[in-house]
Amino acid sequence: MKTTFDLMRVWAAITGLALAGLYFAGLWAGVTMSATLPMLISGIGGFELMLTAQDIWLKRKRHNG
Repeated sequence: MKTTFDLMRVWAAITGLALAGLYFAGLWAGVTMSATLPMLISGIGGFELMLTAQDIWLKRKRHNG
C-alpha cells in the first residue's frame, strides 16, 4: 500500500512532466509563455530531486548502520 506522501510524489512528477511538455509545446508553437511557468517547473523538479536524494540517503544509512 502506498502512503499519501508517495502518492503526492507521483502526482508532483506527473504535474511537472505535464507542465514541461506544455512549456516546450508552447515554445515550439511560438506562443508567448508566462515567466512563472519555468520557475514552477523548476520548483516541482527540485522537490522531486530533493526527495529522491533523501530516499537514497536514508536507504544507504539504514543499510550501513
